[in-house]
Amino acid sequence: MCGIVGIVGAGPVNQRIYDALTVLQHRGQDAAGIITIEGGNFKQRKANGLVKDVFETKHMRLLQGNIGIGHVRYPTAGCSSAAEAQPFYVNSPWGLALAHNGNLTNAVQLKEMLKSSRRHINTNSDSEILLNILASELDNFNSLTLTPENIFLAITELHKKVDGAYAVNALIIGHGMLAFRDPNGIRPLTLGSRIMENNQTEYIIASESVGLDTIGFTFLRDVAPGEAVYITENHQLYAQQCAAKTTLSPCIFEYVYLARPDSTIDGVSVYEARLEMGRTLAAKIKREWIDIEIDSIIPIPETSNDIALQMSIDLKIPYRQGFVKNRYIARTFIMPGQKERKKSVRQKLNPIPAEFKNKSVLLIDDSIVRGTTSEQIVSLVRDSGARKVYFASAAPQICHPNVYGIDMPIASELVGYNRTVEEINDFIGSDKLIFQDLHDLKFGIKKQNPNIDEFECSIFDGIYITQSVDSKYFVHLASIRSKDVKSTEVHNDEIGSLEIYNEP
Repeated sequence: MCGIVGIVGAGPVNQRIYDALTVLQHRGQDAAGIITIEGGNFKQRKANGLVKDVFETKHMRLLQGNIGIGHVRYPTAGCSSAAEAQPFYVNSPWGLALAHNGNLTNAVQLKEMLKSSRRHINTNSDSEILLNILASELDNFNSLTLTPENIFLAITELHKKVDGAYAVNALIIGHGMLAFRDPNGIRPLTLGSRIMENNQTEYIIASESVGLDTIGFTFLRDVAPGEAVYITENHQLYAQQCAAKTTLSPCIFEYVYLARPDSTIDGVSVYEARLEMGRTLAAKIKREWIDIEIDSIIPIPETSNDIALQMSIDLKIPYRQGFVKNRYIARTFIMPGQKERKKSVRQKLNPIPAEFKNKSVLLIDDSIVRGTTSEQIVSLVRDSGARKVYFASAAPQICHPNVYGIDMPIASELVGYNRTVEEINDFIGSDKLIFQDLHDLKFGIKKQNPNIDEFECSIFDGIYITQSVDSKYFVHLASIRSKDVKSTEVHNDEIGSLEIYNEP
């Protein structure tokens, strides 16, 4: 999971890309980067860290130009070194830069194919592979000027070769900005615009709609699965479907956890989706926990707040805030190492003893992934004097690896793998545990947009919608994990304030 944004503006875009990345920070806190175009040259800054720490005034002054893309990362495939911060860049043809959200499931095969065509891959990132596939396809056109038809033909060929999840923003020196989405629409991508005083239209493409409206752009639509959008430096917009077969199959975990509640993704309000999760989970508790007495419902902040509030209304049980959250600690689920996740839980959440002492409480969380965070939270609540600690997950039991850009690559790391609900309950130490039903989760979200064909929910049901996911692929993932390639292999803290020169 990463966040991307790109703007074709009527004036400098550096500050607006920075602002958009700030509101997309929840999608990745490991690294950030921006590339702009000025005078036929790329201007770049990327480094490990939060947006506010990566970009200082001196860097923003460097990032001149009316067109640019930005990226916030948390590591999945590859490592968390600064060398793998995005956007990535190649100098031929024309000069290309690319920011990618997702994960390619046939990256090994693609890398071998690129080697045979004498293209060098310098990192372990599948995003650099994707950039070189795009460059290779664009290289087939020998004319000095790319046409929209050329670009769409290149994306059509890219779709035939690439498998997995990808939402992409790219820059082409001397031409403009390109964005495209995989044929299944697994990762989100939204298009927006605003009209300036001189009647010139500016365009933005970002991972979530919140990246648009918080900086003054109007949401136009989602980029369709398989579609490519090309915006020239002269603000002409072209769009074309580039995949022979498409389905709208968004990742269901976007609605559960990844996206901000004030975003709308593929016609579905994330906020409304989470309220619906509260309704269906409350209905299940009414059916199955008839004899359990609960004094209060307490969310584990913040994703589950809206879910818990709706459950409180439906169950007629008081809603209470039982934890104070330190907002200066990163989201534990997307921290790069298990030790960091464990260390940060007690730093991130501090219980309010008065809400727990001698009470039977129902804790609500959006999901249970590895179980270690839930275990520590239950322990905190018991230490605060709770008489009974019940636990409810707004998502179903997570039993399978995710291969589309979420850090769940190994089944054995998931607390739900080969465990019953009772065994998970024992693991986290709660008195009773309940999970959302997958049917209810899908039905509740799809109510807002019946045109969604299906959800990508492989972490729950083990069904992978792309062709290259098989037993050999999981062996490959396990080997990567065992080598611990996420440890920082490059100790410099930035790929610094540099200019990359290209002839237009």
